[in-house]
Amino acid sequence: MATRQATPGYFADDSMIRRVMSKRAVGLTYGLRALVIGAVHPLLFVGTSEHTAHRTTPYTRLAVTGALFEAVFLGSKSEADRALAFTRRKHERVVGTLPEDAGTHPAGTAYSAHDPHLMFMTMAFTFDSAEVMHDRLVRELTATEREDLYQDYVRWGELFGMPRDAAPADYPAFRRYFDSYLNSTELFLTDEAQLVGSYLAGHRKAYRLRPPVEQAGSALYLLVQGSLPPRIRQMYGIEWGISDELAHRALCRSIRTAHLAPPLAPRILAGTLAGPSTPSYQLLARREQHMIRTGHPSMPGVDPLNWVQRNSA
Repeated sequence: MATRQATPGYFADDSMIRRVMSKRAVGLTYGLRALVIGAVHPLLFVGTSEHTAHRTTPYTRLAVTGALFEAVFLGSKSEADRALAFTRRKHERVVGTLPEDAGTHPAGTAYSAHDPHLMFMTMAFTFDSAEVMHDRLVRELTATEREDLYQDYVRWGELFGMPRDAAPADYPAFRRYFDSYLNSTELFLTDEAQLVGSYLAGHRKAYRLRPPVEQAGSALYLLVQGSLPPRIRQMYGIEWGISDELAHRALCRSIRTAHLAPPLAPRILAGTLAGPSTPSYQLLARREQHMIRTGHPSMPGVDPLNWVQRNSA
């Protein structure tokens, strides 16, 4: 998929959503961050974990989801329509109830991929992560850009089936709602969410990797962990001291500098700053699949069977 569309898509080339999501610094980080934060929503996490075909291959699922999202962000209408149709077919089967109590949500609470509020929350975690990572790694958005990006994301959510009135009317209203949610008693990590989120955030590591993959992974995890709200880090038990914060800020500053002064950067570097991130996710998925084939679980401790399968015998 090219960064510029050969044929028109749902979003124009100069739309904020395309301008933000075509930045690889955003494309390579927002998905992990959204999954780590989104895991604190029990209905979203359980709904996904109970119905996904990728319980043992979460990075492959991330690659598939990233490709679907980028098709809508950056692709032509035909590319986007194929991604949307695929997602709708998958979501038809995502319906059920919580098997156990999860914080303020009692066992038996219903969930569905077509629930308007859950669709909005999926959009909210995704938008918030894209916004935060752009501010940290590219540059801070202006108030007008922030509003335009939010409205583009609402439109993106609508394309996936979210009713327009499921989302706050404007960015300030969204920020009030979402920040209040992150400080509410609704947040809860199931045992499985704690385990999976810890792996995704790099707080728990299964294996040592060979250079330079180890260093690249450590940098990615530093960016994600440093961007999390303090309460989310605390829920995962991630210790974050002054040395971690300084290292995070230094790494963010170096990435921002590359974006802010492109004429001073080599042409080859400038070309790496923008474009689709799907190929990078696919490399990650292929590595994960190789590990599985050689007997190395991607996330040791995660049961390959969902709750229903474990308790149906």
